[in-house]
Order: sequence, then structure tokens, then C-alpha cells
Amino acid sequence: MATPPENLEITIGAGQARIEPDKYSPGSYTLVVDGTPQSHVDLDDPTHLVFEYVRRIGHAIDLLPAGPVTALHLGAGALTLPRYVEATRPGSRQQVVELEQSLVELVRAQLPFPRGASIRMRYGDAREVMEKLPGGLRGTVDLLVVDVFGGSRIPAHVTSLEFYESAAAFLSPTGMLVVNSADGAGLAFARGQASTLATVFEHVAAVADPGTLKGRRFGNVVLIGSRSPLPVDQMPRVYSADPLPAKVVAGRELRDFIAGAPVVTDATAVPSPEPSRSVFGGR
Repeated sequence: MATPPENLEITIGAGQARIEPDKYSPGSYTLVVDGTPQSHVDLDDPTHLVFEYVRRIGHAIDLLPAGPVTALHLGAGALTLPRYVEATRPGSRQQVVELEQSLVELVRAQLPFPRGASIRMRYGDAREVMEKLPGGLRGTVDLLVVDVFGGSRIPAHVTSLEFYESAAAFLSPTGMLVVNSADGAGLAFARGQASTLATVFEHVAAVADPGTLKGRRFGNVVLIGSRSPLPVDQMPRVYSADPLPAKVVAGRELRDFIAGAPVVTDATAVPSPEPSRSVFGGR
């Protein structure tokens, strides 16, 4: 059993971050930022993913060819997904970009990385740091995860065509870009994100629970893009079998989902909608 961390709270930006024990799952902890549960970590079992959208990204990672990967994560949180990659694909090389260095220091002190994990941290704005990464990394990344939030909203500058084109340059020919998007009624933001990714990548899929896809409730929509065909024949089975089942939208269904939504550019980008506080109620 992992040793429980101290109950510390730090200031990041204009808000507060703290790590809380998960009363439902011994050995597990939740990173809470400005009252918003942001990440969940099981120190005893890094493959135990709790948040719905994280499970869906985890399934996307599992669909990559077997073996170690080169991964780039924009947004750190409690480093749940880098831990998952290390646990399921030992020997992987990973880089993580995070704006708040003090947040990562809190996480690393209270929820340490596995020993021997090759996880390099870089600090600063996700887009600015990404665009300054070593040239040798371009064209080599198997997995690029975009999970960038400022509080409970996705900043506008990591939602545009120009941003995704820059990100795509780092992917290997078979590499996969996975984006955590969030939206509510009408899904204008998520549709715009899907439209933008479909402009950059030939192969795109969206994954979410049916209620979110129908705009019935605020939720996360995971978008997956690649230059190579996605395993869309396997994906519905994988996602529907999850304890938190989700629907996969691709091909014609994705075009229907986009429904003519305009491509987002740096000139038109806006942050994701603000969720209601009820979204973060207890389990």
C-alpha cells in the first residue's frame, strides 16, 4: 500500500491546488485545482483509471501497436497518463509540458513517479514550449496527448488549426493525436474542434458517452486524429465494453456530427464553455 501524502495546498496562478485521498479507493488520490477535480492517481495500480475521459484516452493508447512509445503530453495534472504509459509500455520515452512548475513539484513530492520511468518535464505555456522542442523530435512521436486546461476551461490558443498543424508535425507517420475536449448543450465547441482536426488529419474519431454526444449534459469529448487509418473496427467494441461505455463516431457519422461547423483558427478561437459547478459533484 502506498504511503498517504501530507495534506498540502499550494497557490498556482490565482488559484489553489491540493491533493486529497480518495475515500472510495484506498491508495488513490485526487488532484483538485480551484475546487475542480483535475486528476486521479492510484499509486498502487497506475493502470486504474477513474475519470471517464482518462479511461477513453487510455483505451486509445492501448490501440497503438504493442511496445514502448515516444509520447508527448501537453498538460500534466497529476501525471496520470504518463504513469499509465509507463505501466503498460515500459521503456517508453515521455515528455510532459506543464505551465505550473509548483503544481508538478507538489505532485512529484506527494505522488512520486515510478522508479526508472523516463519522463522529462518541461515548464511553460503548452503551445510555446511545444513549438520550441528539439527538431529531432519532429516526426517521431507515437502519442501526443493534448489535455490543457486553465482552471475548468480549455484555453483558446490550443484549439486552433495553427496549433494542431504544429502538433501534427511532431507525429510519426502512424502517430496519434488525442485531444480532451469539453462541451455542453449544442456542442458548438466540440464540433468546431472535430472540424478543425478533420482539416489536419485524414482519419479522425470522436469518443464520448451518448448523452454528451446528444448535447444532453456537459461532458468530455475525446478526439483522435492520425495520418494513418484508425482501428475503427476495434474501437466500438473496446469502448462499449468499458464499465463507463462510450460511443465512437467516425467516417460519415463524424461528418454528420461536425454538421458544417467552421474550422477554428487563431483569429476565431475561443475557450471551451464554463461547466456548471454541478458537473463536479461527489460520486
